[in-house]
Amino acid sequence: MTVGRFAPSPSGRMHLGNVYAALLSWLSARRQGGSWLVRIEDIDTGRCREQYVEQIIDDLRWLGLTSDEEPLRQSSRAHIYNNVISELQERGLVYPCYCSRADRLSASAPHASDGRVIYDGRCRRLTAEDRHQREQSRKPALRLICPDEVISFADRHYGEQHINLASDFGDIIIRRADGIAAYQLAVVVDDALQGVTEVVRGEDLLTSSAVQRYIQRLMGYAEVDYHHLPLLKNADGVRLSKRDRHTDMGYLREHYTPQQLIGHIAHIAGLIDKEESVTLNELLL
Repeated sequence: MTVGRFAPSPSGRMHLGNVYAALLSWLSARRQGGSWLVRIEDIDTGRCREQYVEQIIDDLRWLGLTSDEEPLRQSSRAHIYNNVISELQERGLVYPCYCSRADRLSASAPHASDGRVIYDGRCRRLTAEDRHQREQSRKPALRLICPDEVISFADRHYGEQHINLASDFGDIIIRRADGIAAYQLAVVVDDALQGVTEVVRGEDLLTSSAVQRYIQRLMGYAEVDYHHLPLLKNADGVRLSKRDRHTDMGYLREHYTPQQLIGHIAHIAGLIDKEESVTLNELLL
């Protein structure tokens, strides 16, 4: 059975782009007779706020996008992530990294397409004595060794993808220096344990799918099917963000009914020929 999910981060009010991804994820799962889950990715307690959790759930309910299970909260699952990290450590796949953000930036080359920086693996080459010295002044993050290997998969929108872990990412952080599990690890663990079979999300996470496929393989998890969506942009051609007040859910709920907003998104997505009010059930027909 298909299991889809929507996993927002409560660092601000949802905007049109978030709702666009949520609606298309919900429609994909429902059209296949599957279930749909909401996961609140609030693991980064420094950026996330409880008020936004409540707003996200209320906004989804207002639209009629309800989860088939109680929304899962990442903030309650640190022990699960740590168990997975410990297993990877025991298998010799993880090493401590003592680099500051400035160190990482100075030691890395920008990725050609999106400005990402590729870590050069300098801490992987440290001796035991080097690590002991650095531990006196800095608590390390933990990195997963990413081999010089191409991960291939078929995205349901963008087609065949071939991404080299070493050249496109380098060794990735799976636990930050403050002890918080990193996104790339937490999202894979949660998808596996929740039985998620497909992920519909924005195109900005397309390349991350390669790393996530690699972690799935290391842990013996089932692979997930990915469907990445072109990002919505404002009139200036800049991708929408939670700072765009005219596209956040507070503004949208003042100016649209749920059916009008659903119709607006459905038209943008090419699901209907003209912009008009439409219900979720009508889109399922």
